[in-house]
Amino acid sequence: MKKLEGKIALITGGTSGIGLAAARLFREQGAQLVLTGRDPGRIAEAAEEFGGGALVLRSEAGNLKDIDDLMTRVREHYGRLDVLFLNAAVTNPAPIELVTEAMFDEVVDVNFKGEFFTIQKALPLMGAGSTIVVTTSITNQTGSPAFSVYGASKAALRSLVQSLSLALIPQGIRINAICPGPIDTGGFQRLPLPAEVHSAVKADISGRSPIKRFGTPDEVAKVALFLASEDSAYVVGEEIVIDGGISHVCLP
Repeated sequence: MKKLEGKIALITGGTSGIGLAAARLFREQGAQLVLTGRDPGRIAEAAEEFGGGALVLRSEAGNLKDIDDLMTRVREHYGRLDVLFLNAAVTNPAPIELVTEAMFDEVVDVNFKGEFFTIQKALPLMGAGSTIVVTTSITNQTGSPAFSVYGASKAALRSLVQSLSLALIPQGIRINAICPGPIDTGGFQRLPLPAEVHSAVKADISGRSPIKRFGTPDEVAKVALFLASEDSAYVVGEEIVIDGGISHVCLP
């Protein structure tokens, strides 16, 4: 039997990178999908790829009205939710002296506030046996000067997963986190760096990684599937690191 047979799965940030890889894998494993994104081009591509097997919606992860509207659509279309994979995120890398209030607010709104309230507003649709998976980052425990706000937002998520694991388990709902390191996604490719700097950064990180390469979105998606399925039935409030071992060495 497929691991998510008959399940309804919502993936935020599901139109690119890790989210899109998870959507493809979850569909292979029998899930019916709700995918969110904010880039019109990627939303259209995902809608074409998944056809009638997915509800693909534009939704701002840090906007509470959009979250309310999203849950209304899920309720109207499917009536329930079995898997919630919170994967949408923004980075806005900058040294501390260049971080503006607007940059700070966007990262916190999308990466922490939006995730908290998405969980809160999804709970009425979720019953016993449901699962929540949250994407954090190794920057939540390893310092990275240009990613101070991003790392702090992901550390807040790590703490939230631990607290909510105790709050939700009496309802039969499990929550866990995946914690990616350097993953070769569209998000990494879109970092605001000149091409030569981008290549140098990637080569430097790959060279210092014990596994000597970046991870792939598919590799992360497989761990998300593990946490979303009954394979992880005895795993509660944990954060699984997927980084090729690089968090065991110093990152800049």
